Amino acid sequence: MGTTERSTEKGLTTGNGRVLDELPTFDEPRPLPDNIGKWQPLARKIAAPLFRMLFKVTVEGLENIPASGPAVLCPNHLSVIDSFVLPAVLPRGIMYVGKAEYLDDWKTAKLFPAMGMIPIDRRGGDHATAALDTARSVLSGGGLFGIYPEGTRSRSGNLHKGHTGAARLAIETGAPIIPVGLLGTLDIQPPDQAMPNFFTEATVKIGAPIQSSRYADRVGDRSVYRELIDEVMFEIQALTGQTYDPTYAGAKPSTPTPDGERSAVVAEATIGRRSSAEVLKPRPLVGVS
Repeated sequence: MGTTERSTEKGLTTGNGRVLDELPTFDEPRPLPDNIGKWQPLARKIAAPLFRMLFKVTVEGLENIPASGPAVLCPNHLSVIDSFVLPAVLPRGIMYVGKAEYLDDWKTAKLFPAMGMIPIDRRGGDHATAALDTARSVLSGGGLFGIYPEGTRSRSGNLHKGHTGAARLAIETGAPIIPVGLLGTLDIQPPDQAMPNFFTEATVKIGAPIQSSRYADRVGDRSVYRELIDEVMFEIQALTGQTYDPTYAGAKPSTPTPDGERSAVVAEATIGRRSSAEVLKPRPLVGVS
């Protein structure tokens, strides 16, 4: 799946050090209703040049982004800046999931959805159904959709076990999964640091698409979802070189029980989290021709 370079965008370098005087541009997905992604076209025009002024971003594998049609992008997740770096260097618009808690803050409640964020309840399962339904519509309309398979940022710097939502979406829609490795973003903005460190280097490595079509007859098979997402995490690890941790990011460490046995790793507490159903209206998505 090749690319065609059309528009002039200076300051972005590829893995071999070549400066891209032209950044590929592709067909944009059909716009979503309401406010999801409505400011993204303007934000892309402003954010991409701004990022190239403030940070030195090297991109490898840009040719792995399909010129048209759906794809699920799965990056590792180390820093809050990840959600800004990746869209800024992509040649196409992308809708992505973000924690629903962002809608509790007036500073981000309207901005993030308008920038393309689909709020998701990170408890997963039925709690995330509305967000996954919206993501499915993005893919069905031929758009790019981004999701962090780790579910949340890795505080250890390791690559954690992936959740199966991305694999489920890919198999149900027939979209390929594109593994993405983000390096250096933790140096740009460490955990709990309010402002990024400007003029810091970062690298975005875009891997070869993993085709989900071979599982087209296995929709609903959770073991297949696990097999596919494990393959994705393996490819991400190959891109980043991170140590793999077979536990979910944000999980509490095992602790001794009264009888001396080790308790199972449990999921991160979810008290106070908002359901995706609360923040995503159930109206059907209407594509624009």
